[in-house]
Amino acid sequence: MRYNQLGVTGIELSHVSLGGASFSHIYGNFDEERSLELIKETLKRGVNYLETGPWYGQGCSEKTIGKALKDVPRESFFIGSKVGRYEQDTSKMFDFTAEKTAVGVDNTLRLLGLDYVDLIQVHDVTFAPDMSVVLKETLPALEQAVRDGKARFIGIADYDIDLMKELVEESDIKISAVLSYAKSTLFDNRLQNYTKYFKNKGVGVINAAATGMGLLTNMGPRPWHPASDDVKAICRKASDFCKERNVELARIATWFTLSQPGIDTNICGFYNRSQLIDTLDVLEKGLTEHEQNVLNEVQLRFFDKIILHWDDVELPAYRAKMDELLKAR
Repeated sequence: MRYNQLGVTGIELSHVSLGGASFSHIYGNFDEERSLELIKETLKRGVNYLETGPWYGQGCSEKTIGKALKDVPRESFFIGSKVGRYEQDTSKMFDFTAEKTAVGVDNTLRLLGLDYVDLIQVHDVTFAPDMSVVLKETLPALEQAVRDGKARFIGIADYDIDLMKELVEESDIKISAVLSYAKSTLFDNRLQNYTKYFKNKGVGVINAAATGMGLLTNMGPRPWHPASDDVKAICRKASDFCKERNVELARIATWFTLSQPGIDTNICGFYNRSQLIDTLDVLEKGLTEHEQNVLNEVQLRFFDKIILHWDDVELPAYRAKMDELLKAR
């Protein structure tokens, strides 16, 4: 396993880390026993960073991870969680106020059964009513959590890299890490345009969603995926191309992501043990010659000179739902 320092925190994170979204119903049926065994197996194989948050199963992920870590020495792992995004109910989904942030931190620690987390992040800041709320309420509340010993470092997690860059520039409170997702993939590798900037600022770079949240897999994405039908169609063609050549698209997509420079850790949402083993195998051994040839073809045929994304999908949909709720009152 490779280990990289997260920004200037002094924390050495495994190049592959464990994502907590899988320990809920987001990516399939949740099985607690399988999840507990998977978490323990992941740690045994050298993964030392776990990423979770209250949004993943509304506490289910945090509770499951906490249960798995109960007898694990605290100094043997690092863990990050989040504040800001909570409930499935649209009207209660986001809350970036100082009061809710403080309560969120305490609830996270209670579910994890820990005294502190190593990284506490503002989740999906794009959905905040105004960035001033994040700068004047959320971040100061997290700074207080750090002073109280409930967290070691503060981070930002969002789909919009420009917005995270803006917050790093404007915040008076030290932001130690940014978490970007689905922006270091075969179809959208824009994170590489920002890694040097964040590094120069002493900000760690965490990447998630090497498969674009399921788009770059032979199985395909879950029904809730926010990408347009056009984006899904292109990825489906790439998947069909791989199937015809007996190659798993997720495997070559993961290798591509794990090979990108300037990223301190890559969060992978393993659903089962075979996915874990396959990912670590790709990291350690790389692709076969056949897989590398298929990857080259996939890049040329489907993703050459184009960027596939859903930049302007989720936020307008959320605001439209909020407007409907306000009109209904």
